[in-house]
Amino acid sequence: MTAGWTWSAASASRVLGANDRPRVALVGCGGRGRYVARNMIEAGAEISYLCDPHLGRVRDSWSLLSQVQSDKPPVAQHFGEVLQDDKTDALLVATPDHWHAPITVAACKAGKDVYVEKPSSHNIRESLWMIQAAREHDRVVQVGTQNRSAEYILKARDYVASGELGNIPLVKVYNLKPGDAFYLGEPGEKPDELDWDLWLGPAESRPYHAKILGHGWLHYWNLSAGEMAGEVAHQLDIALLVLGDPGLPLSVSCSGGRFHHKGDDSEMPDVQVVNYEFADRVITLEHSMYPRYMRKTTGTIRRNDEFPYWTQNATRVELYGSELMMTVGRHGGGWQVTMSGGKVKEQMYGRPPDMPHIEDFFQSMRERRRCTADVETMHPSCAMIHMANIAYRVGNKKLWVNEKGDGFRDAPDADALVGREYRPPFTMPV
Repeated sequence: MTAGWTWSAASASRVLGANDRPRVALVGCGGRGRYVARNMIEAGAEISYLCDPHLGRVRDSWSLLSQVQSDKPPVAQHFGEVLQDDKTDALLVATPDHWHAPITVAACKAGKDVYVEKPSSHNIRESLWMIQAAREHDRVVQVGTQNRSAEYILKARDYVASGELGNIPLVKVYNLKPGDAFYLGEPGEKPDELDWDLWLGPAESRPYHAKILGHGWLHYWNLSAGEMAGEVAHQLDIALLVLGDPGLPLSVSCSGGRFHHKGDDSEMPDVQVVNYEFADRVITLEHSMYPRYMRKTTGTIRRNDEFPYWTQNATRVELYGSELMMTVGRHGGGWQVTMSGGKVKEQMYGRPPDMPHIEDFFQSMRERRRCTADVETMHPSCAMIHMANIAYRVGNKKLWVNEKGDGFRDAPDADALVGREYRPPFTMPV
């Protein structure tokens, strides 16, 4: 429980030397956390702690990590133990969305650096608190939007900056994924090794349910920002990056609903179409969770010099320049610039950037500099996802962003969703 906790200077991290191995605690031992932790070990780190409210997941994660690390780290259910460990330099936060910001802010206050999975926050206000904590405590906070470390994405940015595409008044972002209906079913019996109250943390109290503990939490606003934050955030950030990071939009509008999977138990739309209006362009975002023929970039393409079949690639970005069109793929899908008739003028193959992103984090820790996907750099793409969800939740409205970018003009119903309520004693440590 975060309330009443204090962190002394003794818990602050050491300064890493050029040859020191970063010591990273894994907080959240699910599938994504294990994968990133393994990559960190292979990049030269030591996993110093395994932490999860469900100790069964700790065991499962160690069965994977023990293949690349011989010394088993200590185990904790509560991340507070990790913050007191002077042998830990950084936290890898791979929990469900609703815990990202509280743990990151507490870690910064305890003198720890953080690699936090996206979405970096559950809501807009938390993103701003995370930036404040990182700056006040001089911490390195890397968000797991690894495309920021992809060479081919950076080359796409350079090509756009060259002016070859011409003026770009329209950009389209796609996340057209397959998906099934979601039904809770029977709750099942709570595992003895799970602290369910701690897993819920700041979210509202609810009875244990096995499906929510799995990936079902992605279907509830109180626990997540949905697949919009889990997937669309990547493509939206690619769009902002290649455009030169234009900041927040002037307005956001949304249309959507649970149109295909009607009557199931999900709170999330399975179709969501968003318009972001800037002074000089519109970025559209199309998100779905039903068409079975749409696919992410395949593993074969990720490993080889191939391009996706763009029309049915679920995770792409299209830039409509006045002179040329550019299509950019996620997951190492590369990019192509085309003229009339689909004739290719320029192209570049890609590779997944997971390892370069981790290496950038470790080098930033050593040099005490901001990393490629610094939490402040990532705020616009994070906030824009939350803005889209807010526009949907208040009735598919058009909302005008206020001058500070922390809310909306003349929209109290939307402003009420900029932050969240915190269930005592799991308050934000700000």
